[in-house]
Amino acid sequence: MAEKSIVDFLKEHAAKKPVSFHMPGHKGASFFREFGYSSFLDIMADADITEIAGADNLFQAEDIILTTMRKYERLYGVKKSYLLVNGTSGGILAAVMAAVPKGKKLIMARNCHKSVFNALSLAEIEPVYAYPEFISEHGISGAVSADEIARLLAENPDAEAVIFPSPNYYGICSDIEAIADVVHRAGKILIVDQAHGAHLKFFSKFGSLSGADMTGALSEESVTRCADKALLSEAAACSSRCADAAGTLCACAVRFPKSAEEQGADIAINSVHKTLGSFTQSAVMNVNSGKIDLNLLEDKLQMVESSSPSYLLLASLDMSADIIDKHGPLIFARWKENIEWFLGETKKIKGLSVMNSARQGASGEFDSTKLNLDMSALGLSGDMLDEELMKRGIYSELVTGNILMCMTGMGNVRGDYEKLLAALREIAERYSGGRCREAGVCRAKNDLEMHKNKPVEVENGGVSLGYPCFGTLELCSVPDDKEKVRLCESADRVCAVSIIPYPPGIPLVCPGEKITAELAAYVSELRARGHKVIGVTADGKVTVGKENNR
Repeated sequence: MAEKSIVDFLKEHAAKKPVSFHMPGHKGASFFREFGYSSFLDIMADADITEIAGADNLFQAEDIILTTMRKYERLYGVKKSYLLVNGTSGGILAAVMAAVPKGKKLIMARNCHKSVFNALSLAEIEPVYAYPEFISEHGISGAVSADEIARLLAENPDAEAVIFPSPNYYGICSDIEAIADVVHRAGKILIVDQAHGAHLKFFSKFGSLSGADMTGALSEESVTRCADKALLSEAAACSSRCADAAGTLCACAVRFPKSAEEQGADIAINSVHKTLGSFTQSAVMNVNSGKIDLNLLEDKLQMVESSSPSYLLLASLDMSADIIDKHGPLIFARWKENIEWFLGETKKIKGLSVMNSARQGASGEFDSTKLNLDMSALGLSGDMLDEELMKRGIYSELVTGNILMCMTGMGNVRGDYEKLLAALREIAERYSGGRCREAGVCRAKNDLEMHKNKPVEVENGGVSLGYPCFGTLELCSVPDDKEKVRLCESADRVCAVSIIPYPPGIPLVCPGEKITAELAAYVSELRARGHKVIGVTADGKVTVGKENNR
């Protein structure tokens, strides 16, 4: 049988008409057609050009690219916006290298994306780790505290900058405003990896409008293009219902944290493609203070980004900005109303819990566009729930232990949420009591039996396999002499090449950290379940320091 190609896979997947609860945020062609961009979809192959006459230059923008940059500056209310074609990862590399001179210190959250660790290697930067809280119930990292940053700044007055992700992959946000105050009082630069929060500014901008204000803010074109007039009316009505005279939120309302741009970050890097309306790999970096040497930052950007930037990616950033500019009140009211409706309906499904930071005890605010679903009470691990949803044509973003995370975006419509809800009801009915639930628990126990001596436990009948707690690994010197060993032989050896489950792309073990037996078993279990782990070879080996480096 002939091997399947990339094109074959994409055509087959599209033919399924899947329901997307993963990035990108536009969720497909229908989003662009709804808001007037059908004609561009028709000419995409012809629009794949290079820097011909009149096409401007990404690294010396003076014309059409500059126009789009200024759109983002206006939308986010910042001093300078840069279009990125190497994703937020490219922006992080440039921002860190511009803010921290070679060989100097960077205070960074240990749950930062791998791109921050790559910047350390490229610029020989010394990391000082800020450890986020650990939410043991779900095996995930939570918020980074201002007190932790203040302590590290006091202990490391020679640090040049601070960086952390907010929101993190699961939607948990740190108190950026409090951290910004601490960082700026110390005279340092604050960089926020807002890859998962490009949308927050617009919930802040449009989500607080009353029903009358929202209707007034809608452009005539937006009202004309809205395919669901009933939803438009309901979104306005819900916006009015959700605040009384005293400003108290009603039961159906969700709060969205303020964006990093609004809370004092000097630089915020946004993956517009993740939740908004641009194509995968496109992003925007916002500079919001005079502390940044823009000439140096621009030099680093041209250094780490492609010298042949895709005009399709740039055009998608332009489309996303234009759609938000013209239709923002409608889009974000619709998105908010759909989330509130969905969360309300999930409360009626027995055996389903939705992780909520306030309810689960995590500090920091929560971005409710991330739907963290847990059906372990019915004997379903996150992987098992993911399989059940895929059988029904629904594709999620991430599985961690018992949590399955569905990433909503501004392209999701009510029908997507209805299909997800119907699937969850069907799964709950199938697994609630009786033989199906017993089968789920039995499968969970079989998983344990297959992978003995692994750090996996049955919790409520489901298999718990969360990220181990950061901050427990012994720090050593990064080894110079290296060798590859099997995972099962790596315990007590010093890591030489990062071990990174992907997603979420957060290094589990970094060079210089000592691998524990628990971590080695955890990585083995991830691979046995089919998860991708960067830094582990196909035959299950990792790179460590030689014995004399132990």
